[in-house]
Amino acid sequence: MSVVVEAKDLRQVYKIRRGLFKEPAKLQAVGGISFAIEAGKTLAVVGESGCGKSTLARMVSLIEKPVGGTLMLDGADAVNTPQADKVRLRQAVQLVFQNPYGSLNPRKKISAVLEDPLSINTNLGKGERAERSRAMLAQVGLRPEYANRYPHMFSGGQRQRIAIARALMLNPKLLVADEPVSALDVSIQAQVLNLLADLQQEFKLAYLFISHDLAVVRHIAHEVLVMYLGHVMEQGPKQDIFDRPAHPYTQALLASTPGVGPRSVQKIVLKGELPSPLNPPSGCVFSSRCPYAVEQCRAERPAPRQVETRIVACHFAEQFLASGFPQPASADNASLPG
Repeated sequence: MSVVVEAKDLRQVYKIRRGLFKEPAKLQAVGGISFAIEAGKTLAVVGESGCGKSTLARMVSLIEKPVGGTLMLDGADAVNTPQADKVRLRQAVQLVFQNPYGSLNPRKKISAVLEDPLSINTNLGKGERAERSRAMLAQVGLRPEYANRYPHMFSGGQRQRIAIARALMLNPKLLVADEPVSALDVSIQAQVLNLLADLQQEFKLAYLFISHDLAVVRHIAHEVLVMYLGHVMEQGPKQDIFDRPAHPYTQALLASTPGVGPRSVQKIVLKGELPSPLNPPSGCVFSSRCPYAVEQCRAERPAPRQVETRIVACHFAEQFLASGFPQPASADNASLPG
């Protein structure tokens, strides 16, 4: 399979105003993320709210320009893009949002919603655009005559199918899905996830799937990237990460979701609040909440490195993989394996 999107050391920093006579503060939303997604594969990005998942999605979907790093999309440089290539690249990546009703114009019929991308980006005639929109509705499991209805006339699951159909109208290579099923009932979630899997198989789509629901991630992902405070904690094949997590943060996420992690995973509870990205902890960014943190963790930030089949940013990843996670006595007096 060919690589559709490849990111290396992507970074995003926002300037926050603090007052009339003060220098703006710098908030590092994404602090150096690297990954590649092949055609027909799904990379799921997981983590708590505020970890940088949506910022990463905006950079990959070309809504925001990163302040550092490289992004290759469909074989072209997506950061320093010549004007002639911008239109093609923007067609190659499309978005599916969390709230399907909020992302659809309530004043427009579904036919207009689906045909707008074609009228803006192609030279197709009115009849051809209408035919394409009806065919795409059928592709996502909706009847062609629904094209004459308005968004409020559909259920949440049907609206999300329409949003997916709109995203596919320009035949993209990459679909960026930001929490696409979190607003739906559980039974409808399964239907939409199965639809996404079928479409991926048929069109060889690459997915960047943003989610906080590990049960959903386990169903749809091929690889998983775990983020915390803008940094990668662990990244690798889905099954390896779910069966044998190598980072304490991954372990904590799995322990918080019943039925998705290994039975042997320790049921730890993270203490304290997520630190402010304006003032991240020194050393490892997870050290202030990690039950296994020692002085080395607070003084030295671990660089992401290859450990077996995955990338891990933890000083003790090898020990955790070899011996498992012990039951920590306390955050200040952790008993590390080995």
